[in-house]
Amino acid sequence: MKFRLWPDTLFGRLALILVIGMFGGQLLTSTIWFETHDNRTLEIPSRLFSSRLADTVRLLQAAPDQAARQNLARQLEDSSYQLRWIEAPLPAQSHTVAQRATEDLLASVIAQRLHEHVPLRLIDAELTDDTGRHRGIFSLFDSRMPSGDFHVQIQAPGGVWLDVTAQEGQAGRQTEPRKLVIEYLLRIYAIRFIAALLFALVAVRIAVQPLRRLAVAAEALGKNVYRPSLQLFGPREVRVAAQSFNSMQQQLIRSIEERTRLLASISHDLRSPLTRLRLRAEMLPDATSRERLCTDLDEMDAMVHSTLDFVQGVEITEPRHQIDIDSLLRALCDDLAETGARVELDGHAAAPVSGYPRNLKRCLQNLLDNAILHGGSASVQIHDDRDAVRITISDEGPGIAGKDMLERVFEPYFRARPGKTNGTGLGLTIAKSIAMAHGGTLVLSHRAERGLDAVLTLPREPHG
Repeated sequence: MKFRLWPDTLFGRLALILVIGMFGGQLLTSTIWFETHDNRTLEIPSRLFSSRLADTVRLLQAAPDQAARQNLARQLEDSSYQLRWIEAPLPAQSHTVAQRATEDLLASVIAQRLHEHVPLRLIDAELTDDTGRHRGIFSLFDSRMPSGDFHVQIQAPGGVWLDVTAQEGQAGRQTEPRKLVIEYLLRIYAIRFIAALLFALVAVRIAVQPLRRLAVAAEALGKNVYRPSLQLFGPREVRVAAQSFNSMQQQLIRSIEERTRLLASISHDLRSPLTRLRLRAEMLPDATSRERLCTDLDEMDAMVHSTLDFVQGVEITEPRHQIDIDSLLRALCDDLAETGARVELDGHAAAPVSGYPRNLKRCLQNLLDNAILHGGSASVQIHDDRDAVRITISDEGPGIAGKDMLERVFEPYFRARPGKTNGTGLGLTIAKSIAMAHGGTLVLSHRAERGLDAVLTLPREPHG
């Protein structure tokens, strides 16, 4: 089976477009998860740093003069906490949402600990990995204890400013980088992708269901033009298409009925001139010419009768009924047995079949007559597989030479053995037309030993 990146069905294409759209939207909005997790990871270092900074400001407020404050600031410094005196802060800078949230958190903790508002300006704050590199959100995936790297400027007692750079850890809290990656891929992508796929499959299936019904109805129309009209429901475009389909069906029915009436009228009107020709032929003095002309007239008369018979046989003029196949075949076999024909019936149908009783009887009668005509006897086998009933009518005749002939015998007026049998070659044509009108099939196949099998398959319920 060849794999296709672009599906061949409308259902597959719509589902793929919907899934790609939803998954692409998820990729674009995944930065929200990164930013949230980044803020959560930076929260503990921010609180530790702001607490230490508040304690520094409190100690500086208690110092008697600026010299004492400068000396105290040098004593409070270490490798991860650097203090530098400046005259004025840097101009306000534009920050990201995460940096503004960190600045607000620092100012809030300091105000709570000092019970007063102290001017503070955040210069930078970001995560660093275990090696001290600034890698932003990527440090979340390969560091067990990401640290916070801070650069702030705060107003100290006396109106001067302190420039503070510091690095704070997670207070012993560790993360599992692999666990974080698995959590992200599983929760954010895998689960949501599966959910989006299931939603797309269900939603698109519901959306294209009316189109599928229209396709099934179009296929069934070729088998039975008298099938029920499509119901008008679904989206407006589908309702318009269904209405156009119903209009086309009605036009086909009217066209077929007009041609059928025309054919029946022509065939009926030909009977009168044929009768006159027969009377005149009987008056010919030459016996040989009279016999040849009467033979041609008999053949023309037979064709007229067959044409009328064909019109009546394939025309559907009755509603569907539930047909008891066992009773119908038993009655036909009994009628043939009374004429001296040898007919065997085996098997039974578990339940009735939906169909047109008069037409179906005509179909089975033609198949039985053919079997007896060519083989002298008929064997009928009924097989029921719940969804359909398969009726096999077998004969022991000479069969038909060549597989291509098995299809050609269904053509009107075609006879596999012209001159050897009576009839005009419409019996199988009528039978197959009736089978198609029931949504079924009729096929011929050679038997292994001798003769032919005519297999008629009738669906339990009408298609479309």
